[in-house]
Order: sequence, then structure tokens, then C-alpha cells
Amino acid sequence: MPNSGIVKYHVKMKFDVDGIVEKADIIGAIFGQTEGLLGPEMNLNELQKVSKVGRIEVNVETKTNKTAGDAIIPMSTDISTAALIAAAVESIDKVGPFQGKFTLAGIEDIREIKKKVIVDRAKKIVQEWATKTMSESEEMLKDVYDATKPGKLTAFGREQLACGSGVFESEWIILVEGRADVINLLRAGFDNAIAIEGARIAEPVVKLCKDKKRIIAFLDGDRAGDLILKELEGAVKLDKVVRAPTGREVEELTPSEIVDLLKDATQAMQVSLTQKPIEGNDNFATKVRDFFPEINETLEAVAFDNTMNQMFRVPVSEVVQKLQDEHGVKYLVLDGIITQRLIDACSKAGVQYIVGHRMAELKKANELTLRTFNELGVN
Repeated sequence: MPNSGIVKYHVKMKFDVDGIVEKADIIGAIFGQTEGLLGPEMNLNELQKVSKVGRIEVNVETKTNKTAGDAIIPMSTDISTAALIAAAVESIDKVGPFQGKFTLAGIEDIREIKKKVIVDRAKKIVQEWATKTMSESEEMLKDVYDATKPGKLTAFGREQLACGSGVFESEWIILVEGRADVINLLRAGFDNAIAIEGARIAEPVVKLCKDKKRIIAFLDGDRAGDLILKELEGAVKLDKVVRAPTGREVEELTPSEIVDLLKDATQAMQVSLTQKPIEGNDNFATKVRDFFPEINETLEAVAFDNTMNQMFRVPVSEVVQKLQDEHGVKYLVLDGIITQRLIDACSKAGVQYIVGHRMAELKKANELTLRTFNELGVN
């Protein structure tokens, strides 16, 4: 069939022949015995020439000197013409020298089938989109949950000192006096506290402090806290000392009070851990300042290679997934928050420098250089 016609209908015929015939005999009977029945313009040969009838498909099955089967006539005419052709084919009573009978099995509207295929495909597209959207939403919810879920109470060393589960991974820790203090800090969202549990500083705690980059002491606001502070200062190097209000103990504080008291100290820890010199590209800070107006308030992340050529630009919600498929990213600038999940993904992808609006509570920087726009003098 010429390619110019668009099939609208399949005229489906069934036939029975009292003898053994082949496909060519069936097709010959369809063309030959319908010729002239409906006028010259309705001959199948003429209709094929003007792309109104396609190539007729025939299936035959022979059994005990009889032939049966079916034929499909593709047509791009209106339904009335298709019906006339079907009626003409039904009038065939011979195939070659044998008696035969043709019966209409049905006229199939190809457009309806195509519509169903289109609708089914559209449903699949929507399902895939919904699944992707749900996946992204779940990832976002996970980020929020991870940022707020409490850590677990565990123990450290042979003395089984009470501590939060983050003590083992965090680059900085909080030294408190007792188990109740650790539990209270967990309620406030700090899982990197460890209890001294006594005036004497146990050797495992001293060793742990040497292994960590930064140490905060968070002690009760009483005489016992004063004594423990002196003991700590003689045993380990403290970066910050925070005290509960005079006359109060850490275990008595509310979560909001703990957060307020530790706010300045924890921010100082994060800044000190991320303040590394930007090496290898003296123009990077300048590039960020120039680029800031373009990315600000877009909720997008932009990645650059070692020569500051842009590699990709995606919504912040997609950057973690995008980093799994990209190689050679060195700088990442985002209109968003630098989270621990982002840092972990960047570390795996080989990213070295990240710039964002602010930083979430971080356990470790994974040797990355982190900056905020404010630190670079951009706002």
C-alpha cells in the first residue's frame, strides 16, 4: 500500500473453502469476484492505487481437503465504504474451482485502538512522573526527618560511658557531666555528646578528644561544674566552654534552652571546621560574587569543573541525584542550604568546594571546603 494513506478500519473476514487453496487463491478471489460489483471507482485495485485499501493479510489452515482462515483488509475510507467492501466480499461464493463462503467477523476502528494505546501510554507517563515526584518528595521529607530525628543513646569504651551515637562520626563533640545530660542533649537534637561521669577524666575520653578536631565542654552552673572544668582543662584541649545558668544543671534545661546556650558555640565549630583555603583557582570567589545575582532566589544549583566551565544547572531538590551521574565537578554553588546529605553526595562525586546560603547542623565536612555567600561578602 502506498505510504500516503492512513488506515482507519480493519475489515476482518472469515472464510471456508471446500478444497485445498493457498493465500494467493484467496486474495485473487477477493479482488476478482468483487470487481465491477460496486462500480469502477469501488474496485479494490482502484482503491489501492489511491491509498484507500492497504495490503490484504491472509491466514489459511488446511484440514481434510478443506481450507479455512481469515483475512484482514486495511482501509482508509469512511465507514460506509468499508461496509460496502465487506458486503461485496461476503458475496464471494467460489475460490478457484471450489465452493467458498466469506463472513464478516467485524470492522475494527483502528483510531479507537490508537486512542486506547495513547491513553494507556499517557497513564504510564503520568505514573512515571508521579513516582519520580513521590521519590523526590520522599527524599525531601527524609532530609527534614534526618535533621530533626533524635540520635540514639549508646556507650563508649570499656567504661561504657553514656554518649550519643553521633560521637563516633562527628568531627566535634560535647563533653557533659552525666548520662542524664547526654539524654537531654539528644532530646534537643545533639547526638554528639559524651558523659565524663565523674571528676576524674577517663583515659578513653582523653584519647577521643585528641582524635576529634574540636571540643565543647557543656557543664552545670554550680560548684561541681567549676571543679570538673578545672579537671578538663588540665586533661584535654577545649575549644569552647558553655555553662548552664547559675544554680542549674544541664539535665534540667529544656531543649530550647540547650539550643540557645549552644548556638554560638556550635556555629563557631562549623565555621572553624569549614574554614579551609580555596586552592587551585584564585578566581573562584570572584566568580561566585559575579554569579550570585543570577542564581539568587532560583532554588537551583550550578556545578562547575576545574576550569570554571558550567557543567549543569538543576533544581536544588535534584542535585544529589544529578551528582551520581556526573564526573569532574569541582565547584558547586546553590541557592539553598548545605546539608549533611549534600556533603556526603559531593564527597562521593569528587566535589571539593560548596557555596550556599547557610549550613545545616553538620556532623562532618568530609574534607570539603564549605562557604556561605555571607562569608564571601556576597548578599
